[in-house]
Amino acid sequence: MVGIVVSSSSPAVAARCAHARAGVGAAASQNITDPRLGTELLDLIEAGAAADQAVARVAAAAPHAGYRQLTAVDANGVTGAYSGEHTLGRHATAQDAGAVAAGNLLAADDVPAAMLAAFAADPAAHIGDRLTAGLTAGLRAGGEEGPVRSAGMLICDAQAWPVTDLRVDWDDLPIERLHDLWLVWKPQADAYVTRALDPGTAPSYGVPGDPGR
Repeated sequence: MVGIVVSSSSPAVAARCAHARAGVGAAASQNITDPRLGTELLDLIEAGAAADQAVARVAAAAPHAGYRQLTAVDANGVTGAYSGEHTLGRHATAQDAGAVAAGNLLAADDVPAAMLAAFAADPAAHIGDRLTAGLTAGLRAGGEEGPVRSAGMLICDAQAWPVTDLRVDWDDLPIERLHDLWLVWKPQADAYVTRALDPGTAPSYGVPGDPGR
């Protein structure tokens, strides 16, 4: 699986910043966001570039790149990160095998490193548990300087569509709400894939009569 988790003081952050593609990788275009850059990063990775090469190429060619903060991880675990000279406030990135974290307007320089440490703490856990643990650790390490209002998580697996796409677009405690939402979604996620591929064998979840089942 590949995935990304993100939070911000802005509304609906995952709609603009979170990008993932099955069998390819995950990418973020954040700070003063250009959502097109996340798609460009994944296109380059799918065409054969490693994540670090993709980040370098997009950062070198994109208009207004100095205002962007980019991260990517590919399906081989290679990571890349870039922060332009106009990245807002205190900003930092951290990279490890198979994971990368970045932030701007941070309350502390070590927030991304704290996120990676929490993500790596239990490699056998589900990627969704690891991503939410990383985001919570970043908050505990200081998080963003001001109040955080939105959060989201995107996970891709073997299918062409995201198997998890969860968002809290505006809330006083979005990271906590995202974690709660993940705990509701996690035991049902595989069943929704089965419903798409072989509905005759799919278990029933949700509210009786819910047409979305």
